Amino acid sequence: MPVAPGGVMPVALVRPQGVACGQPAHPSPATWQHGRVTAATHSTLFPQVPDSADAVLEGLDPEQREVATALHGPVCVLAGAGTGKTRAITHRIAYGVRAGILQPSSVLAVTFTNRAAGEMRGRLRQLGAHGVQARTFHSAALRQLQYFWPKAIGGAMPRLVDRKIQLVADAAAACRIRLDRGELRDVTAEIEWAKVTQTVPADYALAAAKAGREAPRDPAEVAQVYSLYEDLKRERAVIDFEDVLLLTVGILQDRRDIAEQVRAQYQHFVVDEYQDVSPLQQRLLELWLGERDNLCVVGDASQTIYSFTGATPDHLLDFRVRHPGATVVKLVRDYRSTPQVVHLANALLAQARGRAADHRLELVSQRPAGPEPVFTEHTDEVAEAEDAARRIHDLIASGVPASEIAVLFRTNSQSETYEQALADAGVPYQLRGAERFFDRPEVREAGIALRGAARFGGNDSLLDDAPDLPSQVRAVLSGKGWTPQPPAGSGAVRERWESLAALVNLAQDFAAAHPGATLGDLVAELDERAGAQHAPTVQGVTLASLHSAKGLEWDVVFLVGVAEGMIPISYARTDEQIEEERRLLYVGVTRARERLYVSWSLCRSPGGRPNRRPSRFLDGLRPGSPAVAARGTAGASGGVERGHGSVAGTGGAATGPHAVPRRTRRVPARCRVCGRTLTDAGEMKLMRCDDCPSDMDEGLYERLRAWRQEQARRSGQPAFCVFTDRTLMAIAEAVPDDERELARIPGVTMRKLRRHGADVLAICAGREPGGDGAAD
Repeated sequence: MPVAPGGVMPVALVRPQGVACGQPAHPSPATWQHGRVTAATHSTLFPQVPDSADAVLEGLDPEQREVATALHGPVCVLAGAGTGKTRAITHRIAYGVRAGILQPSSVLAVTFTNRAAGEMRGRLRQLGAHGVQARTFHSAALRQLQYFWPKAIGGAMPRLVDRKIQLVADAAAACRIRLDRGELRDVTAEIEWAKVTQTVPADYALAAAKAGREAPRDPAEVAQVYSLYEDLKRERAVIDFEDVLLLTVGILQDRRDIAEQVRAQYQHFVVDEYQDVSPLQQRLLELWLGERDNLCVVGDASQTIYSFTGATPDHLLDFRVRHPGATVVKLVRDYRSTPQVVHLANALLAQARGRAADHRLELVSQRPAGPEPVFTEHTDEVAEAEDAARRIHDLIASGVPASEIAVLFRTNSQSETYEQALADAGVPYQLRGAERFFDRPEVREAGIALRGAARFGGNDSLLDDAPDLPSQVRAVLSGKGWTPQPPAGSGAVRERWESLAALVNLAQDFAAAHPGATLGDLVAELDERAGAQHAPTVQGVTLASLHSAKGLEWDVVFLVGVAEGMIPISYARTDEQIEEERRLLYVGVTRARERLYVSWSLCRSPGGRPNRRPSRFLDGLRPGSPAVAARGTAGASGGVERGHGSVAGTGGAATGPHAVPRRTRRVPARCRVCGRTLTDAGEMKLMRCDDCPSDMDEGLYERLRAWRQEQARRSGQPAFCVFTDRTLMAIAEAVPDDERELARIPGVTMRKLRRHGADVLAICAGREPGGDGAAD
């Protein structure tokens, strides 16, 4: 494919006027090209609600419009950085609701952070799609678990622990294993990984080795702490966030009536950041769906940066394997970044290898040209931080808002040097990942004061000389520490002022968008924003790790510490780990809209030995470095692919190493008693209708249940995590003689066969089980 000067593919090659597969033609490109489409998250603060369903589609580009109008059947959206994926899926939901095709209460949109869920709810509200549930996986599962616990389990639901690290510390102490602060954090992370990958303590060491994980302590010790941690939770009647997913999955698997009730509530599902789904979250999604396929997933394999938590892009890349008839829409028009930034991002991924690299998207900038990225080498980290602070000071003096500048680094430990440098330069800053805006004490106090002023209205002397909404807010907040000019220096006083200033600025924007709005209207707006965690902009340079910067963007980005040993991080050794580090840098590059500064230092401290070198990822990209040949395949361009059951995974004909085979025709399952075709999952497990006579050995079934209860007690997990009632009934009916017969029973996976097979076969043969298995 020809490339324009500077290495950026020309817009004309994206087929902006193309018509997909006999579909009606789209409106003229003049309605969306040349800046008429707003950037992914850089839009008006208080836009007008569209007055009709068709108005919801206005301003979408052809591919985004395909997403918005594909309301039925499985849909997979492959969306590059800055291509407006959130815009596309929120307009999809809003269009369906406003057109009367989707019932708001039947839609469940799930994502991975409270901030992302809050942003989605805010956008849906602005589009007039009220009543749609937008939640994280954990939030949605927790609501269901709380509601169904009395019916499924009985009694009061255990308390949910906010932070498991103290429990892990207690478990380690009980094992007489001493963990320092870093090891305690890492062991906690290992337990979280094990649970989302459905790995029990007894299997941890083997699973960690197979996954190439480098345990913070001897794997046997980690497994011991993990086992004691589960025991302590049971003793103290508490559950953790991973248990929320595990227990919800168990209930939906074991209780058909509850599963059907959930499926009756939710008919349409949208999953954002699908490349970050863990095996446990994928299983929960499958149980929500049942046999239906009204599912829309959105993701980008090139932004998979959470593999250490159990996330995998395989669910995204294999979507067409599971759903051969799916529609795949590729978004590659980048509305966020200049051609210069996009060129660097594309070149960075062109050197990548692996499955994610084979499916990378070639971004095409839709913005005017900007400055070239700046690459700078420094003698030490202090000099690097001081240079960044000096450049930032000059940018702010030239008119760039401090809130539109970010400093991004690989590890949180790098933050302190930049905090000091910015403070010395008199530059305000905020730490990303710190306390949420609406949870800050000064914001809560301000909300109480504004609510009181709104209630007393004209009887409040503070408002005597305040004729409009902005002046009323300034008057009220002046009593809480706000002043027209910021305080000198940094620290807690400056951070408090920044929070109050953000509320003052929000009031000004709200009044401009809603002439005649009252203080009560603003308080209602703040309440809605607090519920959605839709925080106003705080004026200050953002300091953030690359991981916490995911999903955000700024006009100016400083990528600092881009040296070997830091990125890729020193403990990244396997090819998979190295490639994830490359993707992490790619995420950092694509956060920048206009200006990008990349820097590294030759040593840590002034006067130290200069033994560092720039990151290998910059080879061939920074001036003066040797050229590196592209290793990945050419990036995919935008467009729409219609599924017909034999089309390759995410594009192209069904050939090559990742081709999708034709789905084989399945023989329908039939009842072994009456011969009727079976469609219910529970009946298919028993291979008979529920009302057909059973030849189950009742005594064997009770012995299996008693054995299962003992296994559950030992592992500290619910009984259905060993085997469900249906599976035990199927075993008691089949009475298998060997592993081959046992493996044929639905619900007996290879994992459970290895773990429990000997015990189950012994019980079926009338012998005492001798294993020491644990629940899966």
